[in-house]
Amino acid sequence: MDWFAPIDAYCERLGPGLLAEPLNALSNAGFFIAALWAASAARRRGSEPIIWLLIALVFVIGLGSLALHTFANSWSALADVLPITLFIYGYLAFALRCFLAFDWWKVAVSMAVLFAATFAAERITPPGFMNGSGAYLPALVASVLVSLQLLRNGNPAQLNLSLASSIFFVSLIFRTADQVLCSLVPIGTHFIWHILNGLVLALYLEAAIRYGGRQPQPGP
Repeated sequence: MDWFAPIDAYCERLGPGLLAEPLNALSNAGFFIAALWAASAARRRGSEPIIWLLIALVFVIGLGSLALHTFANSWSALADVLPITLFIYGYLAFALRCFLAFDWWKVAVSMAVLFAATFAAERITPPGFMNGSGAYLPALVASVLVSLQLLRNGNPAQLNLSLASSIFFVSLIFRTADQVLCSLVPIGTHFIWHILNGLVLALYLEAAIRYGGRQPQPGP
């Protein structure tokens, strides 16, 4: 693989160069703001290391996405997708364990199901399906299912996760529309995906900080 092979996957990019996607690059500020806000809140509450790890991952998501929308090549694409993947699986494990008190084997099975669903979504969907957004659908479904179970349990974290799931759904629409609307919106809509996802991640982190400080005892 040529790690420096250029990538032109977004409507805003019309040519090579670090500044060819200014809105896509600048909108990554949403991730940094979410991480810094969460770090301040976590410091005040004396949060546990696992929560700090989730916060750090959000900051790295911002760095990886910034790299992709400036360098726009194969290595920066990997730098973009890897921290996102780690956060998705890490937060799912955290939510299942700390919010829903799942045993570790149930957490492992749930993560395996998410992995299988994501793998299948990437393999069975036709090229260009949802502009590559289809791979995020299993994560969205997982977020909705967790939020519904939290609602059923009367867990106060459900409000954050329900809002995050709803905004995540809307953000996927803007990610999908980026190439479709190029002729109508030359700047594209991918930058809105960044802005909304910064809010999504802030909601997830707030739930972790406020309601996930200590692991509850697993049920029988």
